[in-house]
Amino acid sequence: MSLIITDDCINCDVCEPECPNEAIAPGEEIYEIDMNKCTECVGHYDEPQCVEVCPVDCIPKDPDNVETNNQLMDKYIKLTAA
Repeated sequence: MSLIITDDCINCDVCEPECPNEAIAPGEEIYEIDMNKCTECVGHYDEPQCVEVCPVDCIPKDPDNVETNNQLMDKYIKLTAA
């Protein structure tokens, strides 16, 4: 399941550089997460790094994009294949 950034985002800029998949980018009003790139840091870290650094706790799992750990690992493999 990819993560989402809620309207509680304060645009503090700490999440974007922490994402190893470059899935986080500035949106029109708040930062946004590209669900096609978000692996919840599976393959990189034990915990999602954006969630770890977010000072306002505004990055929950997206209930509309449920993925298993195996699916997240498959996505990680596809994203890092070169």
